Formats: sequence, C-alpha cells, structure tokens
Amino acid sequence: MNAVVRPQAPKGGLATWATLVIAGLVLWSLWSIDASPERLLKLPEQMVRVLGFFWPADWGYGQTRALPAVLESIQIAWIGTLIGAALSISLAILGARTLFPRVSRLVKFISSAIRSVPEILLALYLVPIVGLGPFAGALAIGIHSVGMLSKLGAEVIESIDMGTFEAVEAAGGSRLQAIRFAVLPQVLPEIMAQWLFRFELNLRASAILGVVGAGGVGGMLLTALRYRQFDKAAAVLLITILAVLLIDMASSAIRRRLVNS
Repeated sequence: MNAVVRPQAPKGGLATWATLVIAGLVLWSLWSIDASPERLLKLPEQMVRVLGFFWPADWGYGQTRALPAVLESIQIAWIGTLIGAALSISLAILGARTLFPRVSRLVKFISSAIRSVPEILLALYLVPIVGLGPFAGALAIGIHSVGMLSKLGAEVIESIDMGTFEAVEAAGGSRLQAIRFAVLPQVLPEIMAQWLFRFELNLRASAILGVVGAGGVGGMLLTALRYRQFDKAAAVLLITILAVLLIDMASSAIRRRLVNS
C-alpha cells in the first residue's frame, strides 16, 4: 500500500510575523478611533439605555408619514436598478474577454472606477445638477449599480460554453447574431438574478440618500433623531426594516427560481 502523504504544516516564522502584523494593525486602528477598553465595556449598557428611548414607537406617525417615505425609497431603488441593468448589459458583453479581448480590460477599468465612488458621493454631485428629490437618488444608485452589474455580468459571460457561439459564427451568423442567439439565452437567468440582488442592496442605499436631500426615508429619520423625537424615529426604523425584510425574502425566492431554471 502507498503511504499516506500528510500535508506539511506551514513554516512558523511567516505565520508568526503575519499574526503580529495583523494584531498590530488591529491595535493601531482601535487606538486611532479611540476605542478604549473602558468605552467598549460600557457599550452594552449604553446601547440598552438608548434603545429604551425608542419605545413605544409612534405608529400614527409611521402610517401617515414614514410609510410613504419608505415607499419612495423602494421606488428610488427600483428605478435605480433598472437604470443600472439597462446600462450594464452592454458593458458586460464588451467586458467579457472571451468575446471582445481587445476592449475588455478598458471596460473592466471603467467598471472599477464607477464602483469606487459611493452612492452618497454621486448623490452629492447630482443634487446640484438635477435638484433635490428622489430623481437624484435614483440616478446615483443607477450609476453606481452599473459598476457592479457590468463586472458580474462579464464574469458570467466568460464562464459559459463558447461552443454554441462558435457554431453560430461558423454557420455564417454575425458576431451580433451569435451574441443574441448563443450568449444571451445562456446568461440572462443568472444576470437577472444579479439584478434582483442588486435591487436588495439598492434598497438599503436608498434609505441613506435622503440624508443629502436625494429623497427617500433617510432625511425623515435624520430629522427625527436630530430633534430627539425617538418615538418617531423608532416608527421609521421599524417600518423600513420590515419593508427590507419582506423584499429580501421575495427577491431571494425569485432568484432561486431563476438560477435553478
């Protein structure tokens, strides 16, 4: 019988140095943000005390004011996702190195550059251009979504079997026809699942953009906290969390059906 070859343990020197470096970075970061042991020990007690301010919630305010704002946040996220999906599908095709190797690196660089700018900074830039309100928030979310969706879409396209694509071109079809009839039918279910996942992320982002005047529930929550109206803030938070949970569950079920179809 052949002897069992056991994997060799990594050399201790490198692992020890890596551990020391990581520990040093953690301690330096804690010191930089003033996270002293005394403050960390007091944190649970302070959290319980502050949470007591939020109860009971003002459900009347939640139904009349918070619920419409939450619905506006959902609409911002939905429109932003549609904008990102519409713009990203062509970039995903151009960014696939198996289809367009000459331009794929440039397209992926553009996608990375778009992803590097947070939604809230895009909203700060767009509010002076298009004005205050949900339209600026939808544009900010849509532009930021392009970066992520085009990258993930390109990776999906690169992972498919290119035999069908080559067969269409061998039969006399153009590159555009090969993409239409050989590539898109294979990748659309997974890409649509990615769009739904991005919608879940955009819903969370849309709840923050109201802080800079880009619509949604964020501005209302900030105002309630600023004036220490904790009962109103609690209603806003609870309705927002409930809406996000319900949409997450529905979106997850749809994504499972799409991926497994």
